Amino acid sequence: MKWFSHNPYFTYLHRQRLHILRVTVALTLCFSIIELFSLPHSSWALVSTVMVMGNLPHVGGVIDKGWQRLVGTLLGGLWGLILILVAEPLPGVVPFWSIVGIALALNATFSNRYGYSSLLFCVTLLMVIGDGNHDLGIGLWRVFNVVLGTLISIVVSMVLLPQKATDVFRFLLADNLDKLARLYHGHTKAEREGVNEGLALVRATSAQLVKQRGLVDAVAQEGRINRADIEEILSFERRMISTIELLQETHWNTREGHEFIEGLDGLRDAQHRLARALGTLAFQVRTGQSIELTVTPFDLQRYADVRNVESRNGRALFSPAGYLWLNRELARLTEALGERLALLERLPSQRLQRRLPGHGLISDARRLFLPEDPTPGDTAAPTRRENSAGEHHSSVSEAPASDDSISDNSSDEPDRHDRHQPDSAGNETARKDT
Repeated sequence: MKWFSHNPYFTYLHRQRLHILRVTVALTLCFSIIELFSLPHSSWALVSTVMVMGNLPHVGGVIDKGWQRLVGTLLGGLWGLILILVAEPLPGVVPFWSIVGIALALNATFSNRYGYSSLLFCVTLLMVIGDGNHDLGIGLWRVFNVVLGTLISIVVSMVLLPQKATDVFRFLLADNLDKLARLYHGHTKAEREGVNEGLALVRATSAQLVKQRGLVDAVAQEGRINRADIEEILSFERRMISTIELLQETHWNTREGHEFIEGLDGLRDAQHRLARALGTLAFQVRTGQSIELTVTPFDLQRYADVRNVESRNGRALFSPAGYLWLNRELARLTEALGERLALLERLPSQRLQRRLPGHGLISDARRLFLPEDPTPGDTAAPTRRENSAGEHHSSVSEAPASDDSISDNSSDEPDRHDRHQPDSAGNETARKDT
């Protein structure tokens, strides 16, 4: 019980089931309060509980939606109560000002991010004025029940095994960086192996980028990362995905092209160092460590005299200049993203570092193999170990292939006995429990 009581890895791995538990507990609590105090018009409290929690399993999303519901409900209820309390209004005054308020609220739904508040303003206003009987007691009870259900949703989401939107954003970012490392390393191979797997990884990274964009409001609401920083991180990530997609498309179609690329002095070593740097950055983000990353920039000047590649019969194959520039651009974006993440004072997380052993987000069977780095002092170099079959595994780790694969794919169950800790240079190393 102590292990998962405040464990972000546990709440992420089991987020769907825990969300169902939170909604169930919130509805049970709401039912109990209604029965205990015999609240009239209590169905609105239950509806509000479900509407606020809905499909939002993380605290930031519930707080953001709950806050908007409270603001919309209170403003709509206040507008309706003012109209009801008008002494002997002229015929049509209440409907006229009700329509005016609804029109203004609907206009606000297109001009800012508080569209849900505007919608709740309209709904609450119509609830309060009702069918025209202008019963003040009914209006007040309706507002009270909406507020009650909303507050129950927020409290339960914050207290019962809370799922932080910041943690979800962090794990999705780390997972995408791992996938980009695999894609980048995969495109350097001589054979076009695993083409379908590469396409699936590209689609998965794009899909998870969309999920990260959907978390912007919730993460900003939790207060660890502000909105501008999140947008900048997503911008770097989007450009890195696009660059690797272009590199995937520039794969050589002839043996001459492959041999020419292989013959460029130092290119393959630089590419392998960059792939390891992506994996190291993913590990540091996932485990809540301070970002300490050194990315060796690509030196294009050394290839300034490289000419276009020609086949044996003299036919021009391709110019390496664009390919080399894409590699340099990816290295630049990786370095810029690492520097931007390092500036976020609240990105490192003691919660994640304390719970690092046995977190279960890394699978031994799905590690990225990279050749050893011949360059001494490379901060992104992984350790390599050999299993009984003689296969080498790099310690650059990969999270599940998609956001939902952790809990859905039993075949990818992680080895819980494997422990990953950073060494003194910030690299990930693996060791077995004794």
